[in-house]
Amino acid sequence: MPRVIGIDIPDNKRLEISLTYIYGIGRTLSNQIIEKLRLNKNMRARELNEDQVASLNAILQSEYEVEGDLRRQVQNNIKRLIGIHCYRGMRHRLGLPVRGQRTRTNARTRKGKRKTVANKKI
Repeated sequence: MPRVIGIDIPDNKRLEISLTYIYGIGRTLSNQIIEKLRLNKNMRARELNEDQVASLNAILQSEYEVEGDLRRQVQNNIKRLIGIHCYRGMRHRLGLPVRGQRTRTNARTRKGKRKTVANKKI
């Protein structure tokens, strides 16, 4: 498995897909990086040689915010919202949906498991 900025990317997948295993890189950014380095996006990640992996590491560290730096930045943004007591920060603190989703139904992933209430009259 090739190791790119500390992450093992799957070697049996196409390079275009393998790069998306790095936090902060999606399909579009993956294709842009591959074009910059003039690599074939259909080649497998295991076919990368040491020079190509080194150039991939260099371009990711110098031009893009990925992995640890990006995670830290997102967490700091959330802490800032909580700290200034804005609406979005309060929603983060309570574990409720932040971006305007409804909570009467379909908010189980944030609110938690459904709790039944005994003797509820209709």
